[in-house]
Amino acid sequence: MKKKRPVRFIVILLLILLAAGAGYRFLLGNNVNSTKPISFKIHSHATYSEVIRDLKDNQVLRDWRSFELLAKQLHYDKKIHPGNYVFKPGMGNKEILRMLIGGHQTPVNVTFNNVRTKKDLAGKLSRALELDSATFLQLLYDTTFLKSHQLDTNTVICLFIPNTYEMYWNISQDRFMERISQEYQRFWNSTRLQQAKSIGLTPLEVSVMASLVQAEQQRFPSERPRIAGLYMNRLKKGMPMENDATLIFAIGDFTMKRVLNIDKAIDSPFNTYKNKGLTPGPINLPDRSSIDAVLNYEKNDYIFLCAKEDFSGFHNFAADYATHQKNAKLYTTALDKKNIYR
Repeated sequence: MKKKRPVRFIVILLLILLAAGAGYRFLLGNNVNSTKPISFKIHSHATYSEVIRDLKDNQVLRDWRSFELLAKQLHYDKKIHPGNYVFKPGMGNKEILRMLIGGHQTPVNVTFNNVRTKKDLAGKLSRALELDSATFLQLLYDTTFLKSHQLDTNTVICLFIPNTYEMYWNISQDRFMERISQEYQRFWNSTRLQQAKSIGLTPLEVSVMASLVQAEQQRFPSERPRIAGLYMNRLKKGMPMENDATLIFAIGDFTMKRVLNIDKAIDSPFNTYKNKGLTPGPINLPDRSSIDAVLNYEKNDYIFLCAKEDFSGFHNFAADYATHQKNAKLYTTALDKKNIYR
C-alpha cells in the first residue's frame, strides 16, 4: 500500500496541472485564430447571438467553447457595444471580453477621393463606415440641412475636403457631419479665405474652379497652377471655360474617352461650351492640391490648352487660337491613329 502513494500523488498532480493548463487557456491563452490582427465589426443593435454567429462565420476564434462559457459567466449578452474591434494575436478570452464589454473599439481611417458625384461619395462612406448610403444621400438633398450650411444640391459636395480622417466606424450621421463641418472650417482658415478674396472668388467658387482644374489634370498636380491660371484668364475675359470634362459630367457617361462636337450642344448648365463662367457646382470632389492650385494660380497669358499628342498626361498651352489649332490637330491625329473615336 505504501508503494501506491507516490503513484496516487503523481496522478493528482497531473490532474492539477491539466486543470491549471485548461484554466490558463480558458482565461489567458491565445484564442485568436490568426497570426495577424483581425478587424471585427459589431453593428448597431446587434444581438449576442448575431455577434457569436459573425465570430464563427469569420473564424475569428480558435476555441468557441471556452469563449462562450466565459462570455456567459461575464454576462456579455447584456453588454453588447457596436464598433470596430481589433483581435490581436495572443489575446486570450479574458482580454477579448474585457475589450468587447468595455466597448474599447479601434478607430478606422476614412479616406474619400476620386469622387465625381454625391452618389459616389455616399457609396464610399458606406463602405468605410456604418453609415447607410441611401440615408446619407437623402441628407445631401435635404433643404433644411442645405440651408443651414448655405449650400444647395450642386455645391453641397464642396463641404467635403478630401483627406484621411480617423473616426469610429459606427459614428452617427449627425456626428459625422459635425466632424466634416469642423474639418471644412479648419481647412478654410484665415489665410485661405484671404487668398480667395484676393483673387475675387468665394470659397465655393474656388472649389468649383478647382474641380475643373483637377478634371483637366488628374495625374500631375504640378501642372495644376498653370491650368488654374488659364481658367482665371478665361473667367476675367468673360470667355466660356470650354472644359470637356463638364460635358462628360452633364452627359453622365464617365467611360467616354473622346468628346465630339455633337456633345457640345447638350442643354445643361454644366455645358461650359454654351455657358460662360463657372459651373453651378463642382464636377468632382477637388483635393487640397487642386484648391491650393487655384488660390496660388500661375500668372500667365494662356487661354487654350490641349492634351499632348504623346499621351503623357501633360498639356500643350497656347495664348492664341492659331497655335491652339495646331496643338489640337496633333492630338486628334494621335487619337485617330489609336482608333479612339468615343
